[in-house]
Amino acid sequence: LLGSSRSVFQGQPYSIVSSEEDWLHLVTMSGANGFGIGKVHTRRRCQNRFVKKNGQCNIEFANMDEKSQRYLADMFTTCVDIRWHYMLLIFSLPAEGRGRTPCVMQVHGFMAAFLFSIETQTTIGYGLRCVTEECPVAVFMVVAQSIVGCIIDSFMIGAIMAKMARPKKRVQTLLFSHNAVVALRYGKLCLMWHGGNLSKSHIVEAHVRAQLIKPWVTEEGEYIPLDQIDIDVGFDKGLDRIFLVSPITILHEIDEASPLFGISRQDLETDDFEIVVILEGMVEATAMTTQALSSYLANEILWGHCFEPVLFKEKSQYKINYSHSHKAYEVPSTPRCSAKDLVENKFLLRTREGQDTVTFWWLWGHELGRSFGPFLPCGLRIPGDENSVFCSFLPLGPEGMTSRPAGPAPRT
Repeated sequence: LLGSSRSVFQGQPYSIVSSEEDWLHLVTMSGANGFGIGKVHTRRRCQNRFVKKNGQCNIEFANMDEKSQRYLADMFTTCVDIRWHYMLLIFSLPAEGRGRTPCVMQVHGFMAAFLFSIETQTTIGYGLRCVTEECPVAVFMVVAQSIVGCIIDSFMIGAIMAKMARPKKRVQTLLFSHNAVVALRYGKLCLMWHGGNLSKSHIVEAHVRAQLIKPWVTEEGEYIPLDQIDIDVGFDKGLDRIFLVSPITILHEIDEASPLFGISRQDLETDDFEIVVILEGMVEATAMTTQALSSYLANEILWGHCFEPVLFKEKSQYKINYSHSHKAYEVPSTPRCSAKDLVENKFLLRTREGQDTVTFWWLWGHELGRSFGPFLPCGLRIPGDENSVFCSFLPLGPEGMTSRPAGPAPRT
């Protein structure tokens, strides 16, 4: 009933929220009965983000004991993680010997010593430069350099290959919407966001996770600045495993087990929390696991909005329009109250009469009625009977709900 609000409001205005204006301001639009004052609510809060939009964690390590020794103990991982110019500098550091060099002929400077080292390590062969047998140390150094050179070559080739094949760059082609939205889905409030794959290669075994991060004070008085709470995206039902060929809407049902159960639209403007979303899967070409991260602050969640469609059927194929990936339209019929208040103040009455089921929605209470905005969802319909009474959205007057005679069910 509530999901058909867009078709019912053919003449109602909708506001398209783009990526540039999504979290800067929201416009409250006036309804048909004058509900809504049309003010621009500007959010000026500046909140530190735990996970940035590009997936990087906003943390800095301080007061680490033996930091250099710990990194040098795992030299291979350090070389893979550091930037390219630093890694090439490590493998090109030469050592210049000082003093008289009677062990090597025709070596009188740094450049000649460097060429002699390269010729020895790569077994190119000698020209005028050669090692004499008068100095056993020089003979030992040639043997040592040959052995160490093989080790360095293997280490360098392995580090470069691992650095080139690492799945970190694959994250650049995985897309998250700039905002998350809260709207009714299947009669319940749901938190939704978009995830997409810009590459033609697939993400194998793709699955999603989400966590809510917020400060928390325990019953014992302990302050936890970053308490992590899992957000269910359908793990028990297998809905967290997705086939990421086209952009998909990831859904979290706000029920009694959800950490967002008691949060309303007004709470989003004042609460201090962050929702971290994680997309994991294996790269099809290398079978290596990749992980894409993003996050949504409380003021980046658009209450009462739905995403614009991005998938269209065109002739014999489907077309994806990524220009709508970050756009959302407003749904005025979305309740402004929390899911907890919605459950406590709404009951569903079902009676069975033969094979027909009578479904009746009712919302009582003046304050909760206003939380739905300019219209109060209410209806009575018997499936299979086109002449059954149907009352979709009742306008609210200054004293709450106003009555309206029910008419025939609309034809779709």
